[in-house]
Amino acid sequence: MNAIDRLVLLFSKLPGIGKKSAGRLAYYILDADPSFAQNLAHELASLHGAIKRCSVCGSFTEDDPCAICTDTHRDTSILCVVERAQDVRVIEESREFQGRFHVLGGLIAPLEGIHPGDLTIGPLMNRVRTGGIREVILAMNPTIEGDTTALYIQKILKDLAVEVTRLASGLPVGGELEYADRLTLSRSFRGRVKL
Repeated sequence: MNAIDRLVLLFSKLPGIGKKSAGRLAYYILDADPSFAQNLAHELASLHGAIKRCSVCGSFTEDDPCAICTDTHRDTSILCVVERAQDVRVIEESREFQGRFHVLGGLIAPLEGIHPGDLTIGPLMNRVRTGGIREVILAMNPTIEGDTTALYIQKILKDLAVEVTRLASGLPVGGELEYADRLTLSRSFRGRVKL
């Protein structure tokens, strides 16, 4: 196996990158100025040393606590619970949410050996109990694991003085009914709004 094959193999292990895309990336790097490959290698090598988890929310950051957790203009009474750190970035890019975040680090998936104790549910409970939080928004994907996790969190928070909400789900903007699956249509009907 030569250097190009090894690089293609490494790239193809990244999520969403197949063998063809991995090959395009490898050849792009070969065709680019050598300084691009050196900068890329340097950034990759220093990534784990520069980035850490925020001790408050669990998101990735260079500074601990992160900029979101230290932003005094954010609503500290609303907490958005997400599966992964990259979900924070997606929600932030929408500019719709101005509260704080909590990253679970995964979803409950017993068949994969992931149980509530494997997630940051304990720290979530501590934040809700001590942080003046009035609403917890569960922003998990509408999958079996996401639903299971949301139901579990809703159950353990039910005795606390906090409103638990879930992001709406249903038909995407620009989507067509004929391509919607049964579960999406069902959620769309249950989550319909008055005009």
